[in-house]
Amino acid sequence: MTDLFSDLEMRGTTARNRVMVSPMCQYSCPDRDGVATEWHRQHLESRAVGGAGIVMTEATAVRPDGRISPQDLGLWSDAHADALRPITEFCEEYGALSAIQLAHAGHKGSKRPPWDDSEPLGPDGHGWIAPSPSADAYPWRAGDDERSDEPNAKRVETMSTSDVEALVEDFARAAERARDAGFDVAEVHAAHGYLLHEFLSPVTNRREDRYGGSFDARTRLVREVCERVRDVWPDDQAVFVRFSATDWLDDRESWTVDDTAALAADLASDGVVDLVDVSSGGLHPDQSIPSTGANYQVPYAERVGDAVGDDALVGAVGGITTPEQADAIVRNDRADLAIVGRQHLRDPYFALHAAEALDREDALEWPRQYRRAV
Repeated sequence: MTDLFSDLEMRGTTARNRVMVSPMCQYSCPDRDGVATEWHRQHLESRAVGGAGIVMTEATAVRPDGRISPQDLGLWSDAHADALRPITEFCEEYGALSAIQLAHAGHKGSKRPPWDDSEPLGPDGHGWIAPSPSADAYPWRAGDDERSDEPNAKRVETMSTSDVEALVEDFARAAERARDAGFDVAEVHAAHGYLLHEFLSPVTNRREDRYGGSFDARTRLVREVCERVRDVWPDDQAVFVRFSATDWLDDRESWTVDDTAALAADLASDGVVDLVDVSSGGLHPDQSIPSTGANYQVPYAERVGDAVGDDALVGAVGGITTPEQADAIVRNDRADLAIVGRQHLRDPYFALHAAEALDREDALEWPRQYRRAV
């Protein structure tokens, strides 16, 4: 029977178990340059030592205006790739696959870190003009106007068709740099209200060009980005995509789990993506989430899994905090991969502790430097 410590085969690459460190922003790049620091190395490398099968970076911006905050990680130059290479080398040495989440924050970008209340930043306050499918700043509500004449007010600008086309190539170039830096997995971030998700949802996409309107038009950008990332990524390595399965906006036309299942099935059947990472929400402050308890998003992973069938794997996220819970998700075939976020912040050695709790010490061993303590 497949369990949490079964190998996960993806093309020609194998993860040692089915635990993945979820991408979690650290807001720790100094001087607004997007270059990885010793903090990023310690954060990610300690989870590789901790036994995770896949260790994924935070959302990594494909260009400067794609960051959430000025302190976010980026990958728009060779210098960014050079700073990430030691992380991939360390993960390889300690048995974990290294993964990177390629992202653009869209109109949710240009703001301070959470500990500074995520205050919006304008160009005069070390922010930037935030690209958007339509001229809406986050958080957007009908009738609101987030723009202002204040010098440091956040600015949002609708992307032209040529801007959108150029963005596809920005993702491809970032993927090439990630490949050359040694990453094993590339994930396209199309969730949580960031730019690609903004294009998917009719709530935030009211364009009238070929990237707006119908389902096929609104999903065009995500398809093109995933296809270009697949084009430049090694044939024997995996490409993931993260979706918000639903906008949690049932009272209006929005992005739904049926939409997610349809797009995921298309990408999987075309051989473009190898795993669908299923999350939810983040698009709009009016979202209504009935529960955020244990496994609250797993049913969405199951729905997407039914849609993609054998064409792709599926990862589940959200409220996964215990070894038994993560193992049950895999054993019961609810998802192929348990994607663990906040619990990995509390316990960098989650996978090692899970092996002990599940009586699977045969599958994962503590580093020799630590064995005297365990």
